[in-house]
Amino acid sequence: MTDEPGVAAPRVVSLYNPANVLTVVRIVLVPVFLALVVSSGLAGNGARIAACLVFCLASATDYVDGWIARRWSLVTSFGKVADPIADKALTGTALVVLSAYDRLPWWVTVVILVREWGVTALRFWVIRYGIIPASRGGKLKTVLQIAAIAWYLWPVPEPVDVVGPWLMGAALLVTVVTGVDYLIQAMRLRRTD
Repeated sequence: MTDEPGVAAPRVVSLYNPANVLTVVRIVLVPVFLALVVSSGLAGNGARIAACLVFCLASATDYVDGWIARRWSLVTSFGKVADPIADKALTGTALVVLSAYDRLPWWVTVVILVREWGVTALRFWVIRYGIIPASRGGKLKTVLQIAAIAWYLWPVPEPVDVVGPWLMGAALLVTVVTGVDYLIQAMRLRRTD
């Protein structure tokens, strides 16, 4: 309650809420995922499947924690910072290990990571001027990246394995296009202030 009549005090959201817990779970799953990939060397089916399932589970927590935070107004400063970091850590780790094991060209990994970290930096750069919300293209980019990475991780038999590069190509295209869009939005926010 504030001292002013009729004005409610801002709602205080606990740091220990389900949305933040899921974000922390995603961060904890990154080294688990990495250990599974390294132990399999992306060669054996069992550990590869386990790594893929852990990656998909961790990716699903991104959707669920965001939905919980918005649905029950559990948005916190911690979540605003930790959530994108958890996303980048998971996706970045997956891309780097795929390239390290010669499953994905390094240039693809570099382009995607530069865009991901660049957009995160842009959001922090303009945060005092306004928020750059996730666009539909950004959400499509996330879905395509997750699908492509999962396809590369899963031991997909020939000839169906050729779908992976097409998925990754679509993910790469949407990643670059949405990155340019976010850059334009950031510049507009800076100019209008």
